[in-house]
Amino acid sequence: MHVYRDIDIGRLQEILNRIGNVKAGLIGDICLDIYWHADMRKSELSRETPHYPLPVMEERMSPGGGANVAANMLALEPQYVEVFGAVGSDWRGRELIKLLENLGIRISGVVADPNNFTNAYIKPIRKGYSDVEYEDPRLDFASHTPISPEMEDRIIAVIDKKAGELDLLCVSDQLPFGVITERIREYICKLAQQGLRVVADSRDKIELFSGCTLKPNEMEGVKASGLKMSKLNDVDDFSKAALILSGKICGGVFMTLGAKGSLYTDGVDVWHIPTGEIQSSIDICGAGDSSLSGFGLSLAAGADPWEAAYIAGLCSEVTIRQIGVTGTASREQVLCRHHENSRYI
Repeated sequence: MHVYRDIDIGRLQEILNRIGNVKAGLIGDICLDIYWHADMRKSELSRETPHYPLPVMEERMSPGGGANVAANMLALEPQYVEVFGAVGSDWRGRELIKLLENLGIRISGVVADPNNFTNAYIKPIRKGYSDVEYEDPRLDFASHTPISPEMEDRIIAVIDKKAGELDLLCVSDQLPFGVITERIREYICKLAQQGLRVVADSRDKIELFSGCTLKPNEMEGVKASGLKMSKLNDVDDFSKAALILSGKICGGVFMTLGAKGSLYTDGVDVWHIPTGEIQSSIDICGAGDSSLSGFGLSLAAGADPWEAAYIAGLCSEVTIRQIGVTGTASREQVLCRHHENSRYI
């Protein structure tokens, strides 16, 4: 196994600069994250029910799911980011479209589904007299109905119009009844076989993206390989799973390992990319999104896969230190994090 710990600063700047030429697409389950901040000091017992309501004093919204991947891609300043996906004909869909447009993300590939609602995650956060904040159970708006064949036709049609222009297509397949149906997945694999660079992240079906480059985390990768997680506890063990998965799909596998860093294999050799030291509180929400964006864009900019994996790690190390938000990593933040890591090598 090769160990890749560092990249020359000149090479890093070259790759980041080349990202500016990349025409990038994202297809997947785009969602809306909604934060409701309640001040419990203002709550009064309801006269109708024996409950204290949550007085919401602030509402924040941000792109979630695949939309957050697109936001992370945009933060690295490619030539453009085009999103392909679906929203419902509801206010959450309108808010999500508005957020993406305001960021500068292209949304002509987003279609409205009149038979489903927009996927959204609502996070009620309550605060009292102390500085302690408490997050209530999340409220999820997630479809439990497959999209129709007509919706599949519309999504494939909008990608068909743009695929020839793209240098990169990232896939964010997160929901059981999302837009990545069997038919659309087969279409994506066909694009990869025709030469489009596709980097796929799938929560439950990553082993089915034949011919694509995969980005599972360690649990997803082990499950897809057929090995048992309880028997895997070190980098060498995870590398066996990555090699098996690479053989299944005949493509490269970039597997993130949390605090252990990441692995990349082309099916023959394996590279281990250790993570940098984090000396602060962290919030891992969205780390996989930033990793997918950094890895895919770096590959499309001409980086070797192990270089792309190192840059993806920098992106994740930036975003996990942004507490309470699904953050992004800019080129400047990536360079700054690289300088921090260099002190520990």
